[in-house]
Amino acid sequence: MAVRRAASTTRQEPSPWAQQDRASLATRILVLQVLALLLVVLGGSVLAAREAEDSARAEAIARARATVLTMARDPWLLEQVQGPDPAVVLAEPVEELRAANDITFLVVMSPEGTRYTHPDPEQIGGQFQGTIDGARAGRTTVEDYTGTLGPSVRVVTPITNAAGDVVALVSAGVQLEVIGDRVREAVGRLALLALGALALGSVTAWLIARHVRRQTYGLGHLGLARLQSYHDALLHSVRVGLVLVSRDGTVVLCNDEARRLLDLPEVRPGDRVDDLTLDPALGTLLGSGRECEDELHVAGGRTLVVTQVPARTADMELGWVATLRDRTDLVRVTGELDSLRGFSDSLRARSHEADNRLHTVVALVELGEYEQAVAFATAALGHAQELVDAVTRSVTEPPVAALLLGKAATAEERGVQLRIEPGSELPATGLDPLDLVVVLGNLLDNAIDAAGEGAAPRWVRVRSTVQDAELVLEVADSGPGMAPEVARQAFVRGWTTKAPTPGDDRPQGRGLGLALVAATARRLGGSVVVDREVGARFVVRLPLPAAQVGGAGGVVGVAAADTGRVGDA
Repeated sequence: MAVRRAASTTRQEPSPWAQQDRASLATRILVLQVLALLLVVLGGSVLAAREAEDSARAEAIARARATVLTMARDPWLLEQVQGPDPAVVLAEPVEELRAANDITFLVVMSPEGTRYTHPDPEQIGGQFQGTIDGARAGRTTVEDYTGTLGPSVRVVTPITNAAGDVVALVSAGVQLEVIGDRVREAVGRLALLALGALALGSVTAWLIARHVRRQTYGLGHLGLARLQSYHDALLHSVRVGLVLVSRDGTVVLCNDEARRLLDLPEVRPGDRVDDLTLDPALGTLLGSGRECEDELHVAGGRTLVVTQVPARTADMELGWVATLRDRTDLVRVTGELDSLRGFSDSLRARSHEADNRLHTVVALVELGEYEQAVAFATAALGHAQELVDAVTRSVTEPPVAALLLGKAATAEERGVQLRIEPGSELPATGLDPLDLVVVLGNLLDNAIDAAGEGAAPRWVRVRSTVQDAELVLEVADSGPGMAPEVARQAFVRGWTTKAPTPGDDRPQGRGLGLALVAATARRLGGSVVVDREVGARFVVRLPLPAAQVGGAGGVVGVAAADTGRVGDA
């Protein structure tokens, strides 16, 4: 037996999961951060050096341009260049001005280019080296040129008399070597900053990597992946409910079995325990973190055995872990029954909403792709074009507009006329268009059904306005209306006045419309009111997102002798 086991072990190839990580996750993060920082610093330094070079050149040109334009407008200089001996008079003042403006040369010359001034006195009287044709034509020119003092960037502008004739030229320039010296100074300072940023970033990256190493216990990506795989396998395999709660009372993890035992549809990490629908005693226990062992609690008709212990690291209190075990003998049967009922409710809801969405999609296709077909339909339906005009004038949400047009066609088939009341408006409110489709679609379905059962004339009227930071939707019909006792039950899920399916005491796809309207209004912090006019009139108030303060609960009841309301509690 021992020999067989040893031979089997020898033949088994090592799993990649068993290989040691070459580098920890913290080391990999450190290397990547340093490389990224190096690339950013180098790239930024190159861009900054180019920017410094462009800035130094632009500054030199601007200084030279300002100098020559100022001189060209100087009346004293105009008088001297027209005098008998400009070179003698201008030499000293021009040289002082050149030094004061920190430029390499400042030359005043005749229109033909004969120098009156120059930093080198031996060059006075000589011919200016550079392009002066543009200046002689009355323009200010900028160029790079190699003259007596070496390569430079220079600006040349004309000096004109009162008649506009060019009587002299003035040129100022800065040597490219001087610009280069300034760029090198700026790059030197920039290099020091870059090295400082690189050093500071490297130290920060090292500190982050050190923190990550402590948090991951020095594991690499293979080790962490291995732990995560074990963690997931454990959560999916155990038949014990696990609830992990942090110190601030928020859920860190709730596995599938715990959700099943607690009858919770979905629990996301970060949800507060206080917000979960739990038995008060069990909710208090899970929210407090109190240690317990094998305590009995009732949840959703089940008897649960709960054990709760704190979760700690070597130096930190993380929260607590609760384990839930079922003591009910019929847990499997009741679980299957709950699953079937949940599936049935889901199918009913989907069946009920499919009609609204189908109408919306069809209407959108008609509006967007088949304009000729819509035009034909509106002509055939008589008042439909008026409705289209009213919808396009007052509704800016395409899904809602499509819904209204689709429901209008349905109403027409039932002999009911759907109209939008004058003065209605439905601007872009920031509310989810799907929520508006749910509310209006279900109200219109009920109104069309009610009006279709009444006497002629049969009609449904829709009104939408914005009042006091609320969107107000009103749907009225010519049907028989609702009695006060009916209004109290109208928003209860599953309640309906429609005939059930033959052979089934629970109508499928019925009794959900007004319940969905109430649930949507409640979720958005709004309200629903139903009262009687000729028939029934539903008024839904939804606060606009900018004005909505927070969540709202809701109740269903009767606001007056003949009014039902669901809204803020």
